[in-house]
Amino acid sequence: MRICFLVGSMAISGGTYVIVQHASYLQAAGFDVTLAVQEPFTAQTLAWHDKAPLLRCIPFADGMAETFDVVIATWWKTALELTSFNAPRYGYFVQSIESRFYPEEEGPLRALVDATYRLPVGYVTEATWIRNHLTACGHQTALVHNGIRKDVYRPDGAVAAARPAGVPRILVEGHFGVRFKNTALAIRLAREAGSRDNWLLTGSPVKWVPGINRLFSRVPMVETASIYRSCDVLIKLSTVEGMFGPPLEMFHCGGTAVVFDVTGHDEYIRHDENGLVAASGDLNGVVAHVAELMSDRNRLSRLKQGALATAAAWPDWEQSSEAFRHWMDALIDGPEVSRDAVREVVSAAWESYRVDEGQRLAGQSRVPDRQKISAIASRLPGSMVLAVKRAEAVGEVLFGGRKAY
Repeated sequence: MRICFLVGSMAISGGTYVIVQHASYLQAAGFDVTLAVQEPFTAQTLAWHDKAPLLRCIPFADGMAETFDVVIATWWKTALELTSFNAPRYGYFVQSIESRFYPEEEGPLRALVDATYRLPVGYVTEATWIRNHLTACGHQTALVHNGIRKDVYRPDGAVAAARPAGVPRILVEGHFGVRFKNTALAIRLAREAGSRDNWLLTGSPVKWVPGINRLFSRVPMVETASIYRSCDVLIKLSTVEGMFGPPLEMFHCGGTAVVFDVTGHDEYIRHDENGLVAASGDLNGVVAHVAELMSDRNRLSRLKQGALATAAAWPDWEQSSEAFRHWMDALIDGPEVSRDAVREVVSAAWESYRVDEGQRLAGQSRVPDRQKISAIASRLPGSMVLAVKRAEAVGEVLFGGRKAY
C-alpha cells in the first residue's frame, strides 16, 4: 500500500516532527511511505530528527509523477495541491486552523486557508478544539493525540548542566520571526520576573540573544531532552497552536511550564496541577506566575510532581500512530474521493482569493513592509539570510516591546 504525505518543509518544526513520527511508524508496519516536500531540502535538513533520514523524501514535483493509494495533505498549501497527485483517496491531517497564522487584515488569505477545510476528503486531527471546528464544517474527524518519544523524553538521563541548587532555571522555547510564538516576549518576561538564569531552545539559526545565559539552536531532537532536564520551568507563550509539544516534553523530563491559555493547552495542562496558565495576553499574569515559582519551591515541586503524573499517563508514539493507522485503514476501506469535487472547491477558493485580494491591494497605497522585506530576503545569498535572521532575533528581544501577538 503506497502512502504519500504532502509536507511543506522538512526543517525543524513541531508539525514536521509529528508527520515524521506517523510516517516512520507506517513504514515500519510495512507500508510504502513517501514524503513529497514543497520546499527544497538536503540531508542536513533531515538530520535534526533521527527517523527522518530513513524515510523516502522527494521533491513535490516528483511526487506528482507517481501513483499512490492514499495521499495525505498536512497543511493548507499542500491541501490546495491534492488533485495534482494521483490517488483514489485523499486525507487531510489538520494540525491547527491555519488561517489563524495570518493577521486579520489579510482577510482574503485567511479565507483561502479556511476554504481547505471544506474539501470533501477524509479528516484527522490532533486536538479536540480542532475536531470541534471541523465538525462545524460538516466533517466527521478522527482525533489522534500526538504521542511522545518516551525513549528520549524521561526524567533520568544526561543533562546539559546540572540544575542549580538555589534559584530555579528558566527555559524559553520557540522560533523567532513568527509573531504568534512570542519567543522574545517570553525572554523579556522571564527577566522581568527576576530570573537571571535563562536558557533558550530555538529552531532559529541564532548564535547570541540578549538576556540568555545559554543558547541552543537547531539541536537534533534526540539531544533536546538533556536541555529540558537541565531546567525547572519552561515558558512557552504561543497564542496560536494546535496541540503544542514542548510543555509535554518538559513534563516528561521532570519540569513544569508557564503558558498562555492557547488553543490545545487543555489537552494536558491543568492550572496549578502540573503547570500555570495565564490568559492569552495577560503579561502581568505570566510575570506573577514565574516570580512565584522562583520564590516558592514547595509549589514548584508540587507542579513538577503533577507534571510527571501527567507524563506517565500520556500515550507514546506507538499508541498514537497505531490510532492514526486505524484512521487510515478506515479511509482506505471507504469510498474513493471525487477528484472533480475537490478541484471544484479549490478552483472556487482561488477565484475568490484572486478577486478579494485584488480589491484589498487596490485599496492600499503601498506594498506592506513585511512583503517588501520578504521579497528582498528571497534574493539574498544564504549567508546574508542567516545574518538577517540573527539580527531579527536580537531586535525582537531588544525592541519588540511588551506586547503579545
